[in-house]
Amino acid sequence: MKTRRKVLLLAIAGVAVAIVLVFLYGDSRWTSRTKQLQGKIEVSRLRSLIRIYDPRELDGLPAPVQRYFRAVLKDGQRMVEAVTVEHSGTFNLGETADEWKPFTSRERVITNRPGFVWDARVAMRRGLTVRVHDAYVGGEGILHASLFGLFSLVDLHGTPEVAQGELMRFLAEAAWYPTALLPSQGVRWEAVDDTSAKATLTDGEITVTLLFRFNDEGLIESAYAEARGRTVEGRVLPTPWEGRWGYYELRGGMHIPIEGEVAWLTPEGRKPYWRGRITNVTYEFAR
Repeated sequence: MKTRRKVLLLAIAGVAVAIVLVFLYGDSRWTSRTKQLQGKIEVSRLRSLIRIYDPRELDGLPAPVQRYFRAVLKDGQRMVEAVTVEHSGTFNLGETADEWKPFTSRERVITNRPGFVWDARVAMRRGLTVRVHDAYVGGEGILHASLFGLFSLVDLHGTPEVAQGELMRFLAEAAWYPTALLPSQGVRWEAVDDTSAKATLTDGEITVTLLFRFNDEGLIESAYAEARGRTVEGRVLPTPWEGRWGYYELRGGMHIPIEGEVAWLTPEGRKPYWRGRITNVTYEFAR
């Protein structure tokens, strides 16, 4: 009896060790892929030709856009060349019914040439983690979700629709690195009314436009796209999309939103899928 019990315990221990090794291998492989993606956006990184914000470049911009830059930037603000943002929050994994799960993430952003790599951990349940890469790298959009970093659940890349959607994300999130929204950094602004304006950004053959709405303090309240690629049952469907930003704080000499919510605007109603808060942000400025 003792021998059989000992064999059983050794078998259980062996299975446990094997599971741990699989998890460690998955984590190592995912970390390696993250570094590869980050390396690619670093390779395409360009130095800023204009290094310091000059308020004179606001001349001729729509009134709400001028108010925004005057609210978030100070004279002499150095241009953001790169930023690392860490978040925590909840992610809605349900395509029909809500299924909110906690996440933590780290995002590396290069402003010129536009690129980012969002590396997230979504806790499905105790001991079950989904790793997510959402990225725009060298003009290519990437969305990859993997269980334990080993088993792919979603793997979208290489299509114009995915690339366009990821460049839209870069533009909407520029509220976190506001010098990237200046005309000198490639953004074209078009007047709409006293509280909103359209911003257009081109990278290579990809051009995206978002409608920015501003609040009474002149700060970005939301960014809206008439159609952004939404993944439904493995297909990418153009769907109205909106990101809402709030709770501004002074970081790196600039006022940026610390909290946000992102949603699809479906025929059935607004469907939020990301609610997050910045836990840390580190800037690299032009020198």
